[in-house]
Amino acid sequence: MARVVFLLVPQLHLLDLAGPAQVFSTAADLGYDYRLHYIAERAPVSTVQGVPLGADTRWPELTPDDLLVVPGWRPAAHGPAGPVGPADLRRLAAHHAAGGVVASVCAGAYALGRAGLLDGRRCTTHHEVQDDLARRHPAATVVRDVLYVVDDRVVTSAGIASGIDVALHLLATRHGPAVAARVARSLVVHTRRNGDEQQASAMLRHRSHLSDAAHRVQDVIDARFPEKLPLAALAAAGGVAERTLTRLFRQATGLTPLAYQQLLRVERAEHLIGHGSTVEAAARAVGFADARMLRRLRARTR
Repeated sequence: MARVVFLLVPQLHLLDLAGPAQVFSTAADLGYDYRLHYIAERAPVSTVQGVPLGADTRWPELTPDDLLVVPGWRPAAHGPAGPVGPADLRRLAAHHAAGGVVASVCAGAYALGRAGLLDGRRCTTHHEVQDDLARRHPAATVVRDVLYVVDDRVVTSAGIASGIDVALHLLATRHGPAVAARVARSLVVHTRRNGDEQQASAMLRHRSHLSDAAHRVQDVIDARFPEKLPLAALAAAGGVAERTLTRLFRQATGLTPLAYQQLLRVERAEHLIGHGSTVEAAARAVGFADARMLRRLRARTR
């Protein structure tokens, strides 16, 4: 069981909180054991949108598997630094030091900066306060015009709807992109947007459509992409004829089912190679008989 602990401050933005909370709540509904906690110095917590929120004032015991999230607030309410107190700042720093992930949405990045977590790291925040964050934390590298940045278990995002994107990224990191795609589809968020790098898997990039047949086939390919998947079996999974599947799948994704499967294999192989695997071992792990096809497909995608 992993906890997702949201640190709430007065005048926070509802969507900064609700977006990531919905992602992890949906993951829990799908069988992934997440427990959501809402912590504040005082309760109830006021929001910019006028909805008061309940919260606990006692912190749970945390482990490195737990995730701390600081949603953003209206900077004009207390100044961009926000009302996060010294004790909570120490908790943010201690959780990261113990091996945990600390994330922020929008102006929540100021809390991470005051906790010392942005020094020497890349980060981002809402475009309206990026310049101010850079002035206040000159030891940080503020990356502009991106949705989120991940640097050594410190995760910062641009805010508002991008909190959904960064939460899906965290799910994909922990459980694989197929799980994030499943949650995104449940939320009717068929496209997960990129952060500052090419972090969105093909499983998510090619889900920005509403074809149920194509989604059913993608579910099969996502789960079994290292295997041989005959077109007839995929068509049966989609409930359509083979020729119809090829046409519908290309219309929905821009790819044939085989090209989509090969793209997943290459992306997974690139991940394995990036983590020290040889090309030959990565090729076998993703379903290629040898490395020749993998080398050919990698060359094509560069």
